[in-house]
Amino acid sequence: MFGKIHKFFGTRDTAEANDRPRSTRRSTAARFFANKRGTVAIEFAMIALPFFLLIFAVIEVSLSFTAQQVMANATDDIARQLRTGEIKTLNLTQLKQMVCTRLLMPAANCPDLVVDLRTYTTFALVPKTIPLKTGGDVNSTGFKSAPGGASTINQLRVFYRWPIFTDLMKPRIATIDGTGKILLFSSATWRNEPYL
Repeated sequence: MFGKIHKFFGTRDTAEANDRPRSTRRSTAARFFANKRGTVAIEFAMIALPFFLLIFAVIEVSLSFTAQQVMANATDDIARQLRTGEIKTLNLTQLKQMVCTRLLMPAANCPDLVVDLRTYTTFALVPKTIPLKTGGDVNSTGFKSAPGGASTINQLRVFYRWPIFTDLMKPRIATIDGTGKILLFSSATWRNEPYL
């Protein structure tokens, strides 16, 4: 009777196990593959890297999307002030500082911020493409701040080289070669009101 109970629960005396011939004992390899302890740890190790990469990608994209929206709001706010004549003259440093204070970026003085404000005679002359270098960075040659007067056509373009914070994601998300940064862009084109 006790033999049946021991057999049911999988326990038996050591003397009984040692008395059996070696051929009937389970081999070490068979016992190893039959052992289910640690299975969860192995399964988690197999899915952990893809899972954490996905989590970090979602965080990186969310941060850059938020920065893009904040930059678009700052661009629209400054464009509105220029359109209504609230701001009439502005040099490049002042314009960059105005945008930077509205962005609330982590770096002081926004070193990766590039702005361009120009006046055009017609809407057809307003550029519709982003001036890029071969590596994907913005070509800021000739950028200036030249706001027009009343009833003129203006365009404000704002570029920011947003850093990617997760090292594993830099080569997969970066749009500027070799920098680990994403180029964020916002623009506003308008005709100034006929202010005095």
